[in-house]
Amino acid sequence: MKSPNFSQLQYLRVATASPVIAIGDPMTNAKVIAATCQQLSGHGVAVGVFPELCLSGYSAEDLFYTEALLIDTRRALALLCNESTLPLIAVGAPWRLRDGRLINCAVLIGQGRILGMVPKSVQPNYGEFYDLRWFAPGGQVNETEVTQDLGSFQIRVDQLFEFDQHLIGVEICEDLWAPLTPGTNAALAGAQIMLNLSASNELISKADYRRDLVRMTSAKNLCAYIYAAAGATESTKDVVFGGHCMVAEAGQIIAEGERFSLEGQTLVTEIDCQKLMHDRAQNTTFSQAARPRAYRIVSAGGVSEPLTRLTRQYPAHPFVPLDEGEFDARAQEILSIQSTGLARRMLAANTQKLVIGLSGGLDSTLAFLVAKDALAKLDLPPANLHAITLPGPGTTAGTLDNAHGLAKAINVSLEEISIAPAVEQHLKDLNHQGDHDVVFENAQARERTQILFNMANKVGGIVVGTGDLSELALGWCTFNADHMANYNVNSSVPKTMMAYLVRWYAKHRSQPDLAQVLENVLATPISPELIPPKDGEISQHTEALVGPYELHDFFLYHFLRTGADATKIFYLAVASFAGKYDAQTIQKWLGQFFKRFMTQQFKRTTLPPGPKVGSVSLSPRGDWRMPDEAAVEHILQEVEALLST
Repeated sequence: MKSPNFSQLQYLRVATASPVIAIGDPMTNAKVIAATCQQLSGHGVAVGVFPELCLSGYSAEDLFYTEALLIDTRRALALLCNESTLPLIAVGAPWRLRDGRLINCAVLIGQGRILGMVPKSVQPNYGEFYDLRWFAPGGQVNETEVTQDLGSFQIRVDQLFEFDQHLIGVEICEDLWAPLTPGTNAALAGAQIMLNLSASNELISKADYRRDLVRMTSAKNLCAYIYAAAGATESTKDVVFGGHCMVAEAGQIIAEGERFSLEGQTLVTEIDCQKLMHDRAQNTTFSQAARPRAYRIVSAGGVSEPLTRLTRQYPAHPFVPLDEGEFDARAQEILSIQSTGLARRMLAANTQKLVIGLSGGLDSTLAFLVAKDALAKLDLPPANLHAITLPGPGTTAGTLDNAHGLAKAINVSLEEISIAPAVEQHLKDLNHQGDHDVVFENAQARERTQILFNMANKVGGIVVGTGDLSELALGWCTFNADHMANYNVNSSVPKTMMAYLVRWYAKHRSQPDLAQVLENVLATPISPELIPPKDGEISQHTEALVGPYELHDFFLYHFLRTGADATKIFYLAVASFAGKYDAQTIQKWLGQFFKRFMTQQFKRTTLPPGPKVGSVSLSPRGDWRMPDEAAVEHILQEVEALLST
């Protein structure tokens, strides 16, 4: 396997640091920062962010007025220009303008020089904050400094810094708390990455507020947000600083450090700039927002060094929250969306009856539970759910028992109609030769669908669909058969989520008898049961035919949600599934995924309606519009080349 280069896949390795501070001693602080940069450069970091006023100490108070501190700050900046080994760093420093005003600045250093200074726009002057005593607001500052010791640079808010084609904007602490933030303008001007040099103190619950603020700012601005806060070695006369360091990306905290350490700390991760640009292109609210006047672009020069691995980790099951508490909330939300959508559809259809084909497998079980909840939401009895099980040539006793057990557990009558005679007659009419081929399989699926729709006409109800998002992505459904329903409650629920939802229902919403049946369903292999069983056991295992659903769900998430290409998806999967699937296996099923996904759009184009429950959906009316005739060979060639030497 060729070694990946994640830099070419538009990842940028960044670091946020909260060093030990000597208050009022810029030279000592500069040496600590330079040593930190040396350490970070050994890890391939391209951009390093340090806290607000980290050269002087944020809590220097009236020392900011002293000539010695301002002179030493200039000397400290010169030292960093000479000794910083990172391509780009942002450090906080006080700066006196030629007209005598003091401003609080982020100083951007790269290529051995000061690239520019960004002043703090908003000076807090309430509660424990007294910034206006020392610093003038910097929002309107627009100065060009020409110095003998530090060279020439501009001091202004409206400038971005470019490194390796990535645009970087800057704001300082309270700027983030303001009603109109300079960071939003910077993002609209093109900044994919925002740096925040902060000195936010610690109070009860403030860390939660700060974290949410950073996360949601990255979400609404569709950017990465790198936050570096002053640490515990600042003055504790009236307040304590915790050194809160974190990195957010488009609404998710992807890295976060420990607080309250008396030692310096660093936090390293990578920003996926390709994902950010994909999100911005896709989000018309962002693209239509009014842009600010043109920002100055300052080149930091250079390119990222090759990254052969990522420090950040991607979950193998991206649709399923890792935190149990979060999953409990997510499961309730999904089931509520599904059942509410179905209940509303019943009102629109002016019906009080539901018809569902109950196979005893995972998908129809979840749809069955949702149908039960929808009836309860409308104060209708479970008897209004007409469950039908339709055994055929491939049905096993295990799934048939599951179907009967489910119906019995919630006091719903189950009608059993064998499709075997009808299928046999149909195949005879077609002069079928008896092979277990696609005709044999699809005849069963279409016979079942015909019965369900005709039964719905008989009882005056609607057919509840059961097929899930993963099957739709792969086209693993029979056109105009299980592909069709009046309303499909599972249409945007991926297979990896299905099992978790059923297991959650068994644990939190079920009496012991129903819980036991649900556990039996979970233990049943995934199968369409269209081929006769062997020795009474399922002979047709879906994942042996199309590949593991956990891989396909991973591929689907990164293809649709982040816009990743086959190469990027492959390398992320190799890392996320290390120890479970080797590179050859991942390559094989990645090719299968793209082959099926790109050729099966005709089934998704004619999908019935169903509720959207997550950020990934294949509805042709809402989220995914694609020509049925899209080319796939070039993608398959890319996949085939992944393991060439």
